This record gives sequence, structure tokens and C-alpha cells, in this order.
Amino acid sequence: MSISFRRAALATSVSFAALILAAPAVFAQEAIFVLQQDEVGVPTYNVVTNGNTNVGARLIYDTLTVQDADQSFHPGLADSWVEAPDGMSWEFTLKTGVTFHNGEPFNATAAAAWLALYAATDNSYMTQSIDKIEAVGESTLKLTMKNPDPNLLYNLSSSFMGVVEPKAFAALGENYGVTEAVGTGPFKLESFAIGSETVLARNDDYTWGSSLAVNKGPAKIAKITLREIAEESTAFLELKTGGVDMLLGVPTDFLGELAKEPNITALTLPGQEVVYMPFNVTKAPFDDINVRHAAALAVNQQEILDSVYGGVGSVANQFLISALPESKVAPEYLISYDPAKAAELLDAAGWTMGADGVRAKDGVPLSITLWTQSDSVFRRLTEVIQAEFKAVGIASEITTFDSSMIRDQYKTGEQQAAVRSYYWNNADIVDWFFGGDRLGYPNISMFNDPKAEELRVKAMSGSANGTERTANFVAYHEYVLSQFPMAPIYQPVQNIGYNKDRLVLPAEIHGTRIGAATILDTTVVE
Repeated sequence: MSISFRRAALATSVSFAALILAAPAVFAQEAIFVLQQDEVGVPTYNVVTNGNTNVGARLIYDTLTVQDADQSFHPGLADSWVEAPDGMSWEFTLKTGVTFHNGEPFNATAAAAWLALYAATDNSYMTQSIDKIEAVGESTLKLTMKNPDPNLLYNLSSSFMGVVEPKAFAALGENYGVTEAVGTGPFKLESFAIGSETVLARNDDYTWGSSLAVNKGPAKIAKITLREIAEESTAFLELKTGGVDMLLGVPTDFLGELAKEPNITALTLPGQEVVYMPFNVTKAPFDDINVRHAAALAVNQQEILDSVYGGVGSVANQFLISALPESKVAPEYLISYDPAKAAELLDAAGWTMGADGVRAKDGVPLSITLWTQSDSVFRRLTEVIQAEFKAVGIASEITTFDSSMIRDQYKTGEQQAAVRSYYWNNADIVDWFFGGDRLGYPNISMFNDPKAEELRVKAMSGSANGTERTANFVAYHEYVLSQFPMAPIYQPVQNIGYNKDRLVLPAEIHGTRIGAATILDTTVVE
């Protein structure tokens, strides 16, 4: 199935007096895209070891399977697959005639060597259910499992499992993904300036696009530049003045400000993102579950939806996007605004309201540091939360970090609370952000709970089929929610803005976000 997107004319009335414009740089068959905020700061295109990717990885690499918007799976580099009735083995029939960017052939031997690279990396959880990898002839890949893995097709469609050329990976060592990145995708890595831009050149030999694309290749765009612009208002102005052709993320509260620009079109897709606030459970005062609970209840999700996001999107009351069945937790686990209950919890924890409106305990004020990233929407959201905290007696000081650098700050473990978001459409994100083996980042909450770990293992590897996996993840999700290592805030939709005088996008968007299928079917207006 596909997403029929709706288009709306956009314009801007934002004041840009203090901004310096970059000269437009648009050429025939070349396009400039601006990465969305959750994709800036990626330090490498080494998808095997890195915990963050962006759309560039989805253009450099193909995957064995691809996922459409309705969560169904379709052929990628694997033409077909068969799962044994007991789930203990899989056979994938691979496409023939496929080559990597360096001329090496893609075949079962290369696929087996690529899968073996994931062992002992941070991304090893994606292949941990595989016991044995075998190349059977040129085009059959056989996987023997340690246990059934109902999530295998999803993992194989993930951008973290883009198929890497094994010889290049070994030869380049730590430079792989920075100086070179070799896949089979529709674009080749031409240059990469960390934190600034990525330049991709068309793979003219590409003819094996997935079933989600009408055009199987080569791409109609000869060169793509992916720019990282930390300030969203600057990115808007670049789009308005022709300096860039597409913004891959447009904040919902800016949509109306672009309504007067006849050459700019908005594209709205279902959301894959959740905005939330992790609490560091090892740092006072959030080492007390009552304080975490109270802080979570102090967040007025509806007020934030209306005042910060203009009513576009939906409130978040749990950690997963609402489209996932694992998000359907029992009502008692949903986290919703309740300032009266928050006050009761803080009273019970011994935090007494002072004359200055800030609570204190044993002479120590209830004051925290609240981290956020530098773009304007996150700053505004964090200021609203600061005021909501103050209303229940929690003082907070906002510390702002550049969007491309904040992940490194999380790794220090010094945060008390932070306002951030993730972008993912699978329940295993609960494991990623709350697993006890990933403290610091991505487990910003520093949450390491024995019962949660038991439930996590069962959810990740103890399911014989999809139904069991859903039930196990619901149980794990519910327990995590009951310990309040975070407060859910908001679930956005995906907003993309592009210059319709420069780009013609397909009438239907396939996939869960803008990726290879959409780009293959996009043309540049000369």
C-alpha cells in the first residue's frame, strides 16, 4: 500500500533580519535537501557500528527487504524469502546482476560476510537471533536461528542494516563511512563534511530499485547535497529564496507561516516520531520515583500540542508511536497531565512548597537542569515545560546544546532531564533507550532495572511469533512506564516542504519516510 499525501501551499512571515543568506546553488539535475533535526550530527555512514543514520544512508545502501507505509515488507536485494514453519531457519533468494559501488559483485557470499560484521557491535541486537549464516550457491542466503525472530524482516529493512561491501569495510577500518562508504544503492558517497553536508553522486549502473519504486534506476537526479542547518528558521529562508530545494523536516508550527509562497508545497505523512523527556534515574532528585512521577504528571501535553505545535499532531501518553500494537498499554499506565496528583506526590516525598513557589527538602530547593537542543521549536517547547514545572514547585534552568553535539553530551551521564525526540517505527526502541546495556547514550535515563531487564530479554528474544512478540513488548513497555524514566509529550506528523518549481515528486509516496523509492521517482525541473 502507499500513502496518498496531501499538498498545501506554504509561505513564511518569519522575521529573518539577522540571518545571512547563502547564495542559491541550484543546477540542472542537481538538488539540495536539508536534513531534519533528528538526523543532523551523524558522525559516519558506517551503518554497521553507528547508532545514528540519516537519509544519506538510505541512498548509499540497499537493504534485503523494504517496508512500506502500511508496515508490510517487500523485496529489496532479496527477491523472495521463506521462513521455516518453526521459525528456526530462513532462506533468502537474492537478486542477481547487482554490483557494489566499487565493482565487487553482490551475491550470497558477500551478503553472508556483511551480516557477520554486526557481531560485537552496538547494533548486534539486530542479528543476535541468528546462529549460523550460510551462502548456498551464488544467490541463496540461509540463516539458521538461535530462536525464532518475528522482527527479522523489519531488522533487514532498517537503515542500520544497509548492505555494506565487506572488503571495503575491512580495508578502510575506522575511516569506513567517513572517507568512503560502499553499498549497492542508487547514489555513491562523493564527499562528507561532518556536521555540514554530504554530497551524493548518482550510481549510473543502478537498475535494481525495490518494488516500491516505479523507476528501478538510475535515479533521475544526478547529484544530491544533504545540508545540515541547525536553525530551522534559517532553513526556511533558504527554501523560500531558492538556496535549497527540499526540507526533510518542517516544524508544524511553521506551516502556516509559509502559506503565501506559491512555489512551495508541503507534504504531510504519518508520524514516526515521539517527543519525550527522559529523567536520569541515577541523579537526584530523579533517583526518587515519586519525583519522576510528579514531573511526568506536570507536563500538560494538550497545552503543548495547542500552543507549540498549533494543534497539528497528537499528544503522547506512552513511549511508542500510536500506530504500533505494542503502544496499546492498559489505561493505568498512560501518563497524562495531573498537577494535583503531582503536588500530592511531591508532598509525600517531603518536598514542601516555599514562599517563592519553589519546593524544598531539608533546606535544599527542588531545582534541576533541563537540557535541550538549539533549534527554535525545541527551545520554545522547553520553555513551556519550564513554566509547567514551576507551577508544581520545580525550578529548572535550561541548558542548550547544538543539535549536532547533544548526543555526545548525553554520553557523559551528567544530565538530570532533557527534552528530545526519537524517530522509529518499531517497539524495539524501548530496548534501545531503556536497555541496561546502553547507559549514557542511547539510555539517557540511565535506567537499569532487574525486572525491566528480564522483561526486555523476553521481548527481544523470547517470542515464537508476532503475536507473542506484541504481548511481550506490551508487558515490557508497561513496566517501563510504571517506573517513570521519562515523560511522553507529543507525537508529530511528518512534514516535508519542497520547491515545486524545482522538484516533481511522485503522486504516491511509498515507504515509511522519504527514502530511495521516493528519490528514484523524483525529477528535477530544468
